[in-house]
Amino acid sequence: MKDILCDALIVGGGLSGISAALALDAVGLSVTVIDRVPVETHVAAGHDGRTTAISQSSKRMLVRLGVWDALPEAPCAIDDIRVREGGSPLFLQFDHEDAGPDPMGFILDNGSLKAGLYRAAATRPGIRIVSPASVERLERNGEAATAILADGRRITAQLAVAADGRGSPTRRAAGLRITELSYDQTAITCTVTHERPHDHVAFEHFRPAGPFAMLPLNDAADGTHQSCLVWSERTGAANALMGLTDGEFDLEMQRAFGESLGRLRVTGKRWAYPLGLIHAERYIDRRLVLVGDAAHGIHPIAGQGFNLGLRDIAALADTIEDARRIGLDFGSAPVLEKYQRWRRFDVMTMIAATDGLNRLFSNDSAAVRLLRDAGLGLVQRVGPLKRAFMRGAMGTLGTLPRLMQDPARH
Repeated sequence: MKDILCDALIVGGGLSGISAALALDAVGLSVTVIDRVPVETHVAAGHDGRTTAISQSSKRMLVRLGVWDALPEAPCAIDDIRVREGGSPLFLQFDHEDAGPDPMGFILDNGSLKAGLYRAAATRPGIRIVSPASVERLERNGEAATAILADGRRITAQLAVAADGRGSPTRRAAGLRITELSYDQTAITCTVTHERPHDHVAFEHFRPAGPFAMLPLNDAADGTHQSCLVWSERTGAANALMGLTDGEFDLEMQRAFGESLGRLRVTGKRWAYPLGLIHAERYIDRRLVLVGDAAHGIHPIAGQGFNLGLRDIAALADTIEDARRIGLDFGSAPVLEKYQRWRRFDVMTMIAATDGLNRLFSNDSAAVRLLRDAGLGLVQRVGPLKRAFMRGAMGTLGTLPRLMQDPARH
């Protein structure tokens, strides 16, 4: 068995792992991705019941990496977002035209996104995917990181990237500690058909048990209107909902959402995912860097989890490219420290925002409800404040890594 030498090795071949491979390839690195799951399973229909929200800045990155044109299904644009608090008659409307001509974002099936990522990776000679394969151990010293696989193969690189999810064995083996919090909430997700068109509006209803989102999908081939449901409930209640027949579930879903889209019906499989927060105390170690869910996992209340991970990856690519330009060892501690400093503020800000929103809207106190209604009304009326929220959702606030910058402004 032949050993492999490369510039960077990535543990994990999911959304973040393949995105990282493409981004590092784009700045001139040779990359090897190691994953337990066969490629065919990752891209198989029905393997992952979730959808992913893609912000404008993330779309720019996926376009530059060749993923957008490789998607087997067209993403569905989100033109507007309508936020409602429980049974309150007040709602907050984010209209994309208030911030510019571009959509607020896009909704994409995870299977389609993975297929696009793998298609793009298959065209890059600098990317090697080793799967199915598992890392027995990762040895790291001052010069290199070497992954020893279960079959005895060795992969050696200047830098190892952990992109192996919230439970990251790579992070655990490195002794990097995490802060972890369970929300005692479970998200139920499935495809829903409805009588009326969604008109590219994403609906978010904040309820005491958790947010209830209806995210627009493209119409089915026969013209049936579709959306993706992401229904967060207390775990006990979510388990009960998962045990209902489709007809019983439809009635509960209709009761929770209302009649604005007409009659709702679930189609296909329902999926359930426990919700929690994790945050690594450090994103780096000797010859090792964490990206995506291996570094942080947030509540899906704002649909920003994958976008946050893409910002990690784009920032890492910038940091490595800048280091190589001036002849530095891109896997060295000073270079990785720069990446960690860049990412920590953004990640902590997003953690505070998503955790705070979930706690604020999960409180059923009458006084807190009054404050929430007043806050929604204030944001709706004050244009600059509303546009700031919109730009945050679109991922266009602050200093962006080069892969995410608007080409029209450079």
